[in-house]
Amino acid sequence: MSKQPHTSRPAENAAARAATERMREERERAERSARIRRRTVVGAASGAVLALAAGVAFAVGGGSGAGGPLVVPANASGADGTVITYGRADAPHTLEVYEDFRCPYCERLETTTGKTVQQLADAGTYKVEYHLATFLDQGLGGKGSRTALAAAGAALNEGVDKFKQFHDVLYANQPDEREDGFGSVNHLLDLAGQVPGLKTDGFVKAVQDGTYLPWADQVNKAFDKSGVTGTPTVKLDGRKLDVFTNGAPVPPEQFTAMVKQVTG
Repeated sequence: MSKQPHTSRPAENAAARAATERMREERERAERSARIRRRTVVGAASGAVLALAAGVAFAVGGGSGAGGPLVVPANASGADGTVITYGRADAPHTLEVYEDFRCPYCERLETTTGKTVQQLADAGTYKVEYHLATFLDQGLGGKGSRTALAAAGAALNEGVDKFKQFHDVLYANQPDEREDGFGSVNHLLDLAGQVPGLKTDGFVKAVQDGTYLPWADQVNKAFDKSGVTGTPTVKLDGRKLDVFTNGAPVPPEQFTAMVKQVTG
């Protein structure tokens, strides 16, 4: 019997190519995630507290205000105006939250437990101090962290409640880590439309002109000096709360229990 030549099957070849492409995409995604994890804290259970390098380089944002004078938004707090405080000023406890608007772990925490964090602040259990960073622009490329923070500064200038609502909208609409969606001023303005009353003429002009970009740089410098090694980091009265377990954010009821352990 003569030996028959081997002929390839198109369907099998297509399947093999598809599998190879999926493997390539997964490998690239894993590499991107690794870069993020070098700058994020995913909870004590991970056993990794990753160093944040000092002197972070910034991607230059758009807008004529990028190199302009330092303008601190109204309603900023802290000795140098780099802290955003939400809640009652006379609250007996302080919850410090360290975040970067492009951080995917911050998004996971905010979209699962964030509402409870706010409810406890609204109830007067504590006030929340937000300490924001822009270091992921260096790790991922682009300018979204810085541009989003500057836009958040414009929201803060309109009011603390406006900042908080815009903060929540940004996390609810955080772009994929492979994209730099927050680097677009027009996209940020579109998202601001979800906050009733935010898009005043002053807010729109401040976002378009990059008025608060120098302030965003100052806020990030304060983050660098804080000693915090990654995002998200949450502290209650100076005590770090383990808000991630096995890489997942703690559920609202567990967060509430942790708060009660500290506040009594």
